[in-house]
Amino acid sequence: MTAPNLPQASRKSTAARWGARGAVLTVLLWNLSAALPFILAPATYAGAFELSGTVGAVLTRSIGVLFVMWIIPYFPALRDPERYRVCLTVILVQQLIGLAAETWMALTLPPAHGALLATGRHFIAFDTAGLVLLAGAWSLTRPVPKKTAKDPSEVSI
Repeated sequence: MTAPNLPQASRKSTAARWGARGAVLTVLLWNLSAALPFILAPATYAGAFELSGTVGAVLTRSIGVLFVMWIIPYFPALRDPERYRVCLTVILVQQLIGLAAETWMALTLPPAHGALLATGRHFIAFDTAGLVLLAGAWSLTRPVPKKTAKDPSEVSI
């Protein structure tokens, strides 16, 4: 039930909802494109983290699992980005945290770790693009006040 005489949020246009869904889906697919290879063929990617052997494979696979865990809130946000805007907000904050942490790690990495720095730069670029897309989706789903005829501020003199 809604309170009388108070502005109510209205639904955004269909185009805005689909635009938000498209942005969320793009970042979700990017995360999966990193997660699945890390899980299925970890030895192939362990060198990018300056790791090798069993430990390298396990740690790389763990990163893939973390990516899969990370995308859970994408599913409700993809279904209805306005209704599940809280999930979209969580995703946006996760993306910002990831970008800040990766940038910090890259900036504090000793110079002798070229492969690790290249990997860090890859993730920084990936997360920057994701942050831009998700911020766009968040902006597209912002509630807009719905003007009602009963709103006293709308009375003309």
